[in-house]
Amino acid sequence: MGYVLLAGAIAAEVAATTSMKYSEGFSRLWPSLLTLLGYVVAFLLLAQTLRTVSVGTAYAIWAGAGTAVIAAIGTLFLGEGLNAAKLAGIVLIIGGVVLLNLGGAH
Repeated sequence: MGYVLLAGAIAAEVAATTSMKYSEGFSRLWPSLLTLLGYVVAFLLLAQTLRTVSVGTAYAIWAGAGTAVIAAIGTLFLGEGLNAAKLAGIVLIIGGVVLLNLGGAH
């Protein structure tokens, strides 16, 4: 169940970060409210995740997956470029998360 909650936390964080892009510096009401709501939900779900998943593992997965998904959204939908350095960074983030999990971070 912890990993299901973690997936929800990641989805909420990704939605909040995407909404922040559309808030135009928090000058637009609805995207700003979605940003706030998304981060509140993300942290609530992350807090519940920590009941059953170690903090190092949960945070590494949350931050790594969130970063990779946001980078993909930026590239696919927001017109941000993807170069070799950016792609390598995403691969390294994902690799770091995998290594933390293989290392048995408790």
